[in-house]
Amino acid sequence: MDFNMLAAGIMIGFAALGAALGNSFLFSKYIEGITRQPETRGTLFGQTMILFGLIEALPIIGVGIGILLAFGIIGQ
Repeated sequence: MDFNMLAAGIMIGFAALGAALGNSFLFSKYIEGITRQPETRGTLFGQTMILFGLIEALPIIGVGIGILLAFGIIGQ
């Protein structure tokens, strides 16, 4: 059994799970903030999109490292 493939699969799976949880918490708080104070919608939207980009950057890095592990470029 190739442990690099196993490590890559686990890494990609946890990256997807982390992004899903992070995005769900982020947007639930965004909607909650809009319902509490509708006049701050523009400010909250800008901050939410910045955080969305940061949340999505980490899984992309995780997938990249997982692919490198799968092809045996790193972790030898």
